[in-house]
Amino acid sequence: MKALVYHGPQTKALDDMPKPVLREATDAIVRITKTTLCVTDLHILKGDVRTVSEGRILGHEGIGVIEEAGTGVSRFHIGDRVLISCITACGMCEYCRRGMCSHCEKGGWILGNTIDGTQAEFVRIPWADTSLHPIPEEADEEAMVMLSDILPTGYECGVLNGCVKPGDTVAIVGAGPVGLAALLTAQFYAPANIIMIDLDDHRLDVAKRLGATRLINSSDGKAVEKAMAMTSGRGVDVAIEAVGVPGTFDICQGIIAPGGHIANVGVHGESVPLHLERLWSQNITITTRLVDAVTTPLLLKTVLSGRLQPRQLITHRFPLSEIMSAYDTFGNAARERALKVIVTSE
Repeated sequence: MKALVYHGPQTKALDDMPKPVLREATDAIVRITKTTLCVTDLHILKGDVRTVSEGRILGHEGIGVIEEAGTGVSRFHIGDRVLISCITACGMCEYCRRGMCSHCEKGGWILGNTIDGTQAEFVRIPWADTSLHPIPEEADEEAMVMLSDILPTGYECGVLNGCVKPGDTVAIVGAGPVGLAALLTAQFYAPANIIMIDLDDHRLDVAKRLGATRLINSSDGKAVEKAMAMTSGRGVDVAIEAVGVPGTFDICQGIIAPGGHIANVGVHGESVPLHLERLWSQNITITTRLVDAVTTPLLLKTVLSGRLQPRQLITHRFPLSEIMSAYDTFGNAARERALKVIVTSE
């Protein structure tokens, strides 16, 4: 089969790889129909994620059809359309029972990390019963791909961890796909204002279209001053960091109001200064989280109802044979005006 393979920092290739086989009774083999690329994949290619070894098939998002199912799989059968969760959950360990499936003792974020992932024609899914979701007949497949990772990530790590509530002023730093997913799901809770901060005017325009009430282009280095002016010097109730670099986390520290929440979503590959000399007395809550994907069923219902429309985040489409071009497009997002990129198996 064809698959996108990591060969060390800055090196990847579309290679011929062996088709996966069942290893455990709880496994399923899924024929991928649609997958996508994630900023985390770009972090891997930069060498930021040291758990990823050379020769690994990348990807942790996608939808497909059950090709084979182990004897221990009871929820799914050959031919079923399924949504693949970015988090593999055994459903039985202490962490899964606490809703912290990202720390599952037998799973967690393993697809495209410690086991082969979804940017391929086929993928093996361990613990299939608790790591896949059935796709209803009426569902839009491209919208379903957005439920693999970015929607639960923006919602759980940003909105829920940030404790967004009615009347809040929320700032989202980073108008990429996950930041925009946080923007879409923050509106469930009727915040008074949502300020979107980014370097790219095109992404800010998209954010405005999706519900942001104020926009800040941070390319001049004055994002903190602008946000403070917009809030009459008070700051914001919730600051969601959705990039994963020191500068964006520093903006969050600079604009948070007393009693506020800083919710980190971004994947950080280097140390970030924490300004406790300024924040120690301000009743600030700082949260970190790896998505647990426990809200996927809830988000699936909102997508099916039409209340949540993540298809709006898709900007480019490629066949699997052109996945190298897909990476070039996604890696040059500002130039290409790219958000989410759909990759379809032929």
